[in-house]
Amino acid sequence: MSETQTRSGARIDPVAAADGFAAEIAARAAEIEANRFLPQDIARRFAEAGLYRLCIPAVYGGLEAHPAVMVETVERIARADGSAAWCVFIGATSGVVSAFLAPEEARAVFGDPLTITSGVFAPRGKAVHAVEKGVQGYRVSGRWQWGSGSRNAQYISGGAMIVGDDGKPEMAAEGVPQNRMMMFEARDVTLHDTWDVSGLCGTGSTDFEVKDLFVPASRAVSLISDKPLKRPLYCFPTFGLLGIGIAAVALGLARGSIETLVELAGGKTPQGSSKPLALRAKAQLDVSQAEALTRSARAWLMETVNTAFDAAEKNGEMTVAHRRDLRLATTHAVQSAARAVDLMYTLAGGSSVYRGSPLQRQFRDVHVATQHMMVSDATYELTGRLLLGVPTNTAML
Repeated sequence: MSETQTRSGARIDPVAAADGFAAEIAARAAEIEANRFLPQDIARRFAEAGLYRLCIPAVYGGLEAHPAVMVETVERIARADGSAAWCVFIGATSGVVSAFLAPEEARAVFGDPLTITSGVFAPRGKAVHAVEKGVQGYRVSGRWQWGSGSRNAQYISGGAMIVGDDGKPEMAAEGVPQNRMMMFEARDVTLHDTWDVSGLCGTGSTDFEVKDLFVPASRAVSLISDKPLKRPLYCFPTFGLLGIGIAAVALGLARGSIETLVELAGGKTPQGSSKPLALRAKAQLDVSQAEALTRSARAWLMETVNTAFDAAEKNGEMTVAHRRDLRLATTHAVQSAARAVDLMYTLAGGSSVYRGSPLQRQFRDVHVATQHMMVSDATYELTGRLLLGVPTNTAML
């Protein structure tokens, strides 16, 4: 059951809401892509439906939803359009910062149910300690890539390395440089028009920049060292939740490509053949393989998500093995989804290359998703070390 009750008592079913958007999103997919970022009217209605509040604590009016609900919600939208789904999961996962903020700051930023946030965890910025008008904080400068959803957001966050007076990075207790997510008001951020890409074109994942901007310490959190609210959802590593969102988009794209191919196959007769595509052995083989790839990868993803959440509910924490399996399952899901989309794209033949076919967009979108560092081949090396019992720094797992 995906229905969630907010603190105010309102009941919201984000999966049903996603289903309700599907037809319109599919019809506007070309518009979204041409726009190069999510149209503001769609972003606002996503906000009104609570889709950006999946990971915000219930005490601040959020849904604090089970991560499996996020998978289903994002997946449903991705079946219609990958860019729209990507913006939803970015807005949702960037809301996790609220669980690390002091209550007064969390309410100030996230109290408005229409607030949209975005952010990049990568520490591409640098921050030095500063005091302004008696307020402790940081002076931050940096430029970040992959600022998905930033054109729709009121608050944009960027990871920054804390640098001392000697120019060297401060070190966290975990043995890694001290990085903090700095929360900026959108009006203080410069957006650079850099998002001219092959896929996920409508996500608006442009570069953004701040120069010598003062950020109060109350809006600068460490996702590694700081402790979030003691709730099962926030036992999940932030990077794990990010990977789950990417996997949900990829699985939705795979499911959408299978649906597109099945609809096409009954009416398409390949050039040089006398029978419809659906009656050809090659089509039957490839559709079966795509179905197995998608469903098996999804099943393992949901198993790992549910197992980890159960452990968090029972024990108030999850083990390194849970975190390892989350990263491995999400990467496997993205790679499996890409293979499924490839099969459907190739099977459709010349039909798949036309702009009018969803397959060409699904193909481009899923292959941009595979390039995200959270689901790269490096994940297999990290999880492989853990499976083999090799000493490994798990701070970023």
